[in-house]
Amino acid sequence: MTEQAISPLRRRMIEDMTIRKFAQKTQHDYVRQVKDFAGYLKRSPDTATPEDVRGFQLHLTASGAGVSTISTTISALRFFFKVTLDRPDLGKHLSTIHRPRKAPLVLSPDEVARFLEAAPGIKYKAAFSVAYGAGLRVSEVASLKISDIDSKRMVLRIEQGKGRKDRYAMLSPTLLELLRDWYRIARPQGWLFPGHNPINPITTRQLTRACHAAAEMADLKKRVTPHTLRHSFATHLLEQNIDIRVIQVLLGHSKLETTALYTRVATNTIREVMSPLDRLTPLRLKKDQINNETKQETKAEPPT
Repeated sequence: MTEQAISPLRRRMIEDMTIRKFAQKTQHDYVRQVKDFAGYLKRSPDTATPEDVRGFQLHLTASGAGVSTISTTISALRFFFKVTLDRPDLGKHLSTIHRPRKAPLVLSPDEVARFLEAAPGIKYKAAFSVAYGAGLRVSEVASLKISDIDSKRMVLRIEQGKGRKDRYAMLSPTLLELLRDWYRIARPQGWLFPGHNPINPITTRQLTRACHAAAEMADLKKRVTPHTLRHSFATHLLEQNIDIRVIQVLLGHSKLETTALYTRVATNTIREVMSPLDRLTPLRLKKDQINNETKQETKAEPPT
């Protein structure tokens, strides 16, 4: 979009987000949501009324918008009303939608191995190995640079991850060797995984498409996404009895309760827990008790 095509209201909103150092993706999403709101109104969004806000929420629900879309829309409109329009009263009419917490889908170690072997080329095999071996988000994998690899300290530097926070991720010897193989073959400059144009990094869409292709090639029946590898990383560490607080740091989670979600799917951990029933006096009946119980059950059976 050219500078001339941007309305003064939209330009002001972009400036408001820029002042607050919003990420480019956040700015793009917020502008799009406000644009959709204006399309619903069929007039400038700065003329909105409380009834317009209520009607738009009903429209989103009736049109089948997902929880994620509705949540982003609410956040965008709240910012627009409160900051850009200086009308915080309109934001009070927006209802927050709570996203249901679902147990994450994970792959078994064998399925991960099959998936990585089915990756379409060494580039994607290396990228997916980073996602699983270090527990990175797909955007963090795409944004990695050669300089982010610290082989002396055996860590990966993650710059401006989710929440615009820097952190370090683990770098295993196996992953380091695979990345060295990738470097010897492709000799990437700057970005660890360059896109079609080497000036730019690989896109998350490219990684997602390759992920779907690898899952199909590996004949995995589960719906695999790049984030599935991150889920599997955390779950497999938990099943190895790694302290959940360590996993929290590796994943870059702000809240421990987010990491604790993986306890729902760590089947090895669940199996290793002894039921309190097993700690009671053995409940198995003695042989003579079994015979007596059998006779009583037989007498109690209704006639056929």
